[in-house]
Amino acid sequence: MTITAYFAAGAERWPTWKEPLSAAFAEAGLDVTLTDTAADPAAVDYIIYAPGSPLQDFSPFVNCKAVLNIWAGVERIVGNPTLRIPLCRMVDPSLSEGMVEYVTGHVLRYHLDIDAHLAGQDGVWRHDRVPPLAGERPVAMLGLGALGQACARALTGLGFPVLGWSRTPREVAGVRCHAGDDGFARTLAEAQIVVTLLPQTPETENMIDADALARLPRGACLINPGRGPLIDDAALIAALDAGQLAHATLDVFREEPLPPEHPFWAHPRITVTPHIAAETRPRTAARVIAENIRRGESGEPFLHQVDTNRGY
Repeated sequence: MTITAYFAAGAERWPTWKEPLSAAFAEAGLDVTLTDTAADPAAVDYIIYAPGSPLQDFSPFVNCKAVLNIWAGVERIVGNPTLRIPLCRMVDPSLSEGMVEYVTGHVLRYHLDIDAHLAGQDGVWRHDRVPPLAGERPVAMLGLGALGQACARALTGLGFPVLGWSRTPREVAGVRCHAGDDGFARTLAEAQIVVTLLPQTPETENMIDADALARLPRGACLINPGRGPLIDDAALIAALDAGQLAHATLDVFREEPLPPEHPFWAHPRITVTPHIAAETRPRTAARVIAENIRRGESGEPFLHQVDTNRGY
């Protein structure tokens, strides 16, 4: 029987996703009719989705078996009251690889004080900026999901002592894991570099506030490739201006694209990158979607199904 998959991830993405999805379905042995229109919503078996899509009312899709998100983040869809069918987020090797490269690159940038060397090309020989070894530079990984664990493993492989924090207890080889409010405070107190890879939920919004930033060792650095609302923007700027925080690299923001007049752009201690840390690659992500459709048709549990109560 033919399966109907409706691509509702935005018209601008359709040309780059159509061929990889078709190839992935064929590779998985699936007979799928792939369409970017839904003239008959009741005929749709699966929705391939991206938050921000014009599709916001899922109630007509009465026979749909799952909504398959092409992004890792689901905070912009998980609370939709019309969504009463399984929602799966994207967990893909290319997402992990991209995030690991971004995080390790910026951790090493701060660890090696690369910015100071670039700014000091003035003919003066300064031998007072020899960095410590990685083993002397604790890094905190806030969030120990798939991406957080991948980054933590990469950093431990480079010799950094990694402290991990999550809402509920986790065990990750080579990482000192903490959980809960007390664990959060202990993690921050030791971290010279902090990476935030938490999901966006009501509990995590503004988690990096003035109190959290004050708990860090003076001169720590922050890297946020997770979610913009994790950080209290005003508290971040105040901590940077006071020297409590040395620098911040931000890849995600409350409003995207980041408005030209936003103070982050001009702040000398903030690096803005345009949400590039972990881009979904259609070639590999299409195989994840195909596997979830295969599972749905076989009656197997979906991969990466979202717990709507937790929000991720």
